[in-house]
Amino acid sequence: MLYTLSQLFDINLFGYISVRAGFAFMTALLFTLFVMPKYILWAAARNANQPISKYVKAHEGKGKTPTMGGAIFLASTILAALLTVNLTNPYVWGGIITLVGFGAVGMKDDLGKILTGDNLEGLTPRGKMALLGIIALTATGLLVISGFPTDFYIPFVKTPLFDMGYFAIPFWILIFLATTNAVNLTDGLDGLATVPSIIALFTLGIIVYITGHAIFSHYLLIPNIKGVGEVMILAAALGGGLMGFLWYNAYPAEVFMGDTGSLAIGGFLAYLAILGKSELLLILIGLVFVIETVSVILQVGSFKLRQKRIFRMAPIHHHFEMKGWPENKIIVRFWMIAFIANIIALITFKFR
Repeated sequence: MLYTLSQLFDINLFGYISVRAGFAFMTALLFTLFVMPKYILWAAARNANQPISKYVKAHEGKGKTPTMGGAIFLASTILAALLTVNLTNPYVWGGIITLVGFGAVGMKDDLGKILTGDNLEGLTPRGKMALLGIIALTATGLLVISGFPTDFYIPFVKTPLFDMGYFAIPFWILIFLATTNAVNLTDGLDGLATVPSIIALFTLGIIVYITGHAIFSHYLLIPNIKGVGEVMILAAALGGGLMGFLWYNAYPAEVFMGDTGSLAIGGFLAYLAILGKSELLLILIGLVFVIETVSVILQVGSFKLRQKRIFRMAPIHHHFEMKGWPENKIIVRFWMIAFIANIIALITFKFR
């Protein structure tokens, strides 16, 4: 709506991406703050609670906490986007498809767990990966059809290493699947995944904005891709929605995001990294998610090869819980790691 107004009535203010991003952030934030308490009451009345793993004894008291709060901040994100973005931009539609598609897969998984009351009764791992793969293929296919460049970049180097061509499709699908599962694994403590996601959205939003800006991209020696800057507004909207969600998800949490939220966040972070030609830099931007995922891989690999565990429990946040660390201390320290890693990621753009 704001973009349309800027075109119809020549309102220059609403033509700026930064201004519309601010409106999108505040719209999603306020919508989430207003709707979430009502959703919590509704979900609690219907026992739409998060099934808690029997292996995590410290979380037994969380069994009555409502889940699927991700549906609210996703709805607020889409609403804010529809009010602010240029809906003729194909990259915006790719972002919307990513959020809705991955969120829908997560919702299907959440509903299976809620209806059975069993944390293991959602989608099967193969079924979930298959559905996520279809959504990822759709998003990457739209990028290729839109003429999005398939050059491969690495941090600190201003020119592409090579053109991936159609091999970009499986590579990007891998980025989608890895990131969604990483965020999903991290979502195990109150607010643990929320704040690193907000920080990553801020970083990637800046990168995408600069990538779409002819002057800034030239100054920083990064590729200029016309049109991708508009997706920063979608990133700002999701950041606002997550900020509103954090009000209720901070320790002790009144609601969890569920797979509905974590899969959508992961998919959208991957999409932003691809648009900003920062696929490898995503390792640093999402360092907390990477640490959590690597801890699971190491734990499973070690147990299968040596019948020994490296950590007391994986993902690694449970390891620290079992060592006696208070939950809120683990959460804040992981937030600090995410913040520092993202500052370093942004600094790398001055060394190309």
